[in-house]
Amino acid sequence: MTPVLSRRALGRATLARQFLLARTDRTVPEVVTHLVGLQAQTPHTWYTGLWSRIAGFTPDLAADPLVDRRLVRVAVMRSTIHLVTAEDVLKLRPVVQPVLERDVFRNFTHGRDLRGLDVDAVVAAGRALLAEKPRTNKELGALLHEEWPDRAPAALAYAIRCLVPLVQVPPRGVWGRSGAIAHTSVETWLGESVTDEPSVDDLVLRYLAAFGPATVKDVQTWCGLTRLREVVERLPLLRLRDEDNQELFDLPDAPRPGEDVPAPPRFLYDFDNVLLSHADRRRVVTADVRAQNYDPHGPVPQFFLVDGVTAGDWKLHRTKEVATLELRPFRELSTVDEVEREGARLLAFLAPDVPEHEVRTTSPGVARP
Repeated sequence: MTPVLSRRALGRATLARQFLLARTDRTVPEVVTHLVGLQAQTPHTWYTGLWSRIAGFTPDLAADPLVDRRLVRVAVMRSTIHLVTAEDVLKLRPVVQPVLERDVFRNFTHGRDLRGLDVDAVVAAGRALLAEKPRTNKELGALLHEEWPDRAPAALAYAIRCLVPLVQVPPRGVWGRSGAIAHTSVETWLGESVTDEPSVDDLVLRYLAAFGPATVKDVQTWCGLTRLREVVERLPLLRLRDEDNQELFDLPDAPRPGEDVPAPPRFLYDFDNVLLSHADRRRVVTADVRAQNYDPHGPVPQFFLVDGVTAGDWKLHRTKEVATLELRPFRELSTVDEVEREGARLLAFLAPDVPEHEVRTTSPGVARP
């Protein structure tokens, strides 16, 4: 008989693999490798994701490897910027390349302007320009437009983004610093080319190690690839069921703690992997989130977890004199003191330069201004 996992047990399994049940002593590159990258399209919010997962984490532990090129920020899964190791970008980008290529001519904004284009010539020109020095999309598009004046500069730059593995170079993404969103090619930045033997099988196995147990749809949602059932079916995986009778796949020896294992409060950042990497997100994301009616065009909310599920959102307010962490629970919290203590630790991490710190919990259901 196929074992059945409750939603609560499913959540515990994923949180354990995400280092959100207990912080890990692994290094930042080791954690980033295990997580198959950390979603990082914002310059700095992803540092909170590492802080919540790694014991004793300080920003330099991620910023230094980013500067010295052991870590890179590059478009991989779902064509979204992720923080990955230099070694992993060479393996991951070729696997998900079909997703990016598929979007070149189908893209609503740029696709029509790219039809009939000599793509190989544009790619060669783009690579040469980026090898000279890192460039912003605007700079790159303008230079390509000189050669292809009948094409929109933004569309030409978009074609390079999709067809050439690009690194978003520091100081962009370095804690406490800023800079233009400039890119160069992976080959120029790392001195190595991506592999010509991509492994979808390895990608699926690594996903399950970090996010499982999962359905085929979950895997596809995470990476953007389709038709992965035949890949999953041929791998030596454990088969399970969830409480809705959906078929789950998992690594036989992966951790699956009991549903009563304690899950301490944890603070997630706006694009935290654990929130976005499943088709069915109910193992962590509660119905209370949808009930908030967040503005889809507004800032992406940042959530905190209590007992392993979304229990409210948080926001940082800071002046030169006071840094306030505002906690807005969805319902009454029985563990408010524990949540506020974890919030105070987060505040010390986010605003060490501000003299006064305050953690403020609002009444449940109070709307954000």
